[in-house]
Amino acid sequence: MERGLLWLPLLAVFIWLAWSGWNEYQKVEAYRLWAEQFERAKYDIYAVLGQKGKSLTWGKPTRSGLVDIETFSLNDVQAIRLLVDGQIFALETPPKKGRAIALEFLLPESTIQVPFTELPMAAEWGKFLQNYQ
Repeated sequence: MERGLLWLPLLAVFIWLAWSGWNEYQKVEAYRLWAEQFERAKYDIYAVLGQKGKSLTWGKPTRSGLVDIETFSLNDVQAIRLLVDGQIFALETPPKKGRAIALEFLLPESTIQVPFTELPMAAEWGKFLQNYQ
């Protein structure tokens, strides 16, 4: 009986890992279906981003689909900036590392920040979109 009680926490961890994996799989599948309509798309745990022509669409991934979806035109964007830990960096010379990473799109009436998990990916997207304008 003692051995059974020792294995019980391990069983609980295994069940939690299986549930977490299924949850993430649902998010990725929802993204995959959504991304088919775009020429270029990215997924990470913070945000999804899709580009079709001069139109950019972004939102937050959840297990049941994407939420807080916003669309804007690159024609309206006045500047694209790379934010790392609250500081602005040039897209051509990003820092080596940082924790809070986002691309900031300056529009006439508002500012949109799309979060990224990886600094090189954010810089690459920023350069591409800046050249696409």
